[in-house]
Amino acid sequence: MPLNLPNVLTVARIIMIFVALVLATNAGLPTAEPTASELLLRYIAFGLAFLAGITDLVDGYLARKWNQVTDFGALMDPLADKVFVTVSMFFLVAIQLIPAWVAAIVICREFMVTGLRTLAAKSGKVISADKLGKLKTFLQMMLLLVSALIWMQLIKQSMPVVLWIMRALIGGVVVVTVVSGANYFIKNRDLITEKK
Repeated sequence: MPLNLPNVLTVARIIMIFVALVLATNAGLPTAEPTASELLLRYIAFGLAFLAGITDLVDGYLARKWNQVTDFGALMDPLADKVFVTVSMFFLVAIQLIPAWVAAIVICREFMVTGLRTLAAKSGKVISADKLGKLKTFLQMMLLLVSALIWMQLIKQSMPVVLWIMRALIGGVVVVTVVSGANYFIKNRDLITEKK
């Protein structure tokens, strides 16, 4: 690994995600009243996850600004993003805030689009995130944020408005995830249909 700050931040992000997961899985379910130690674990885990999200914004910016873009960073940065999404979805299923099928759709889409991008790279083509892809990411982050607020007991899951928001976010994530994933494949179908 080329030792520069952007790459260190990328690796640190992956480590923080898994440390946050370990802490979070020992902090109880959102339906149960947490003990003081469980609540502390929840806040620390959220802080680490939030910090990991910040490093996602910073490392790419610094790599470009300081001209420190490396093959390692180009590989690991998007993989770190996939790790964050996958771990987050697994955790939301574990604490019973989303159904398993929702996580399966999100994770499968991530793997399929990553595979498509890999195929495109072999042909010298770069598939950048489009507006639907960015909307998908935004809705996922909003779902994670609201779930975190529920889990940390800052808002009550049983409140009608919170239930409505969660259902709307879950529905939005599912629809946009499927549509944006299909859109990538439709726009780049030549990569799959072309004869060698």
